[in-house]
Amino acid sequence: MSVKQNHWRGRFFAASVHLSISLTIAGLAALLVFGFWYPYPYRDISGGRELFILVVAVDVILGPLLTFAIFNRSKSFAILRRDLTVIGCLQLIALVYGLWTVAVARPVYLVFEFDRFRVVHSIEVPAQSLDAAPPEFRRLPWGGPALLSLRSFKDNKEEMDATMQALQGSSLSAQPALWQNYEKAIPQVRKAMHPLAALKAKFPQRVAEIDVALDKAGLGSNAVSYVPMIGRQTFWTVLLDTNTAEVIAFVPIDSF
Repeated sequence: MSVKQNHWRGRFFAASVHLSISLTIAGLAALLVFGFWYPYPYRDISGGRELFILVVAVDVILGPLLTFAIFNRSKSFAILRRDLTVIGCLQLIALVYGLWTVAVARPVYLVFEFDRFRVVHSIEVPAQSLDAAPPEFRRLPWGGPALLSLRSFKDNKEEMDATMQALQGSSLSAQPALWQNYEKAIPQVRKAMHPLAALKAKFPQRVAEIDVALDKAGLGSNAVSYVPMIGRQTFWTVLLDTNTAEVIAFVPIDSF
């Protein structure tokens, strides 16, 4: 084998090893992101999949490409180690920054907002506003979205102030002062429910999709209702137990 062939073979081998390591780290990062921050269906509702792929793909591809570009067996071990260390550090910094970007955009609450559900993301909740939340909600969750509801307004002034904030871009569900336990709103949830039969009648071409979601939840169509839901850039539908108002499944249907 010629010197030139050895040279290219060494580069391909080094880049392949680097790619394997990068893919392993990316797999571990995916477990964190999709296992905790963006569990189904929020990876679709909140764009978690696209954001993660964009961030990680660039990191996974660039690292091995840089290794391929600089690897040369004729370099001294000290220089080669220095070059690879610099690439590894740059790749790690990029990965940490990317994961931080994904984390600050993560969904933190699924909030019942009077007649609908809305997904609230960490970036939508100003840190200083958390002081106005009930004590148990002053730290945003890291283990996937929790279930909340909005309490009734105390008076006309509070309603006006909250509405003005909503008009300025801070939805009612992203205002911590209005948060309360989901259980307190169950009577209102029941009033907002629509029968599942109505959803199937409205979207006959999606009946099979609805039934699949129910099958995955281990339920039939009996005693199931629905309420529309607003995501980051899309509309879905929440399926609930008619009797308990428990959230049991989600379907990607705009039922507004």
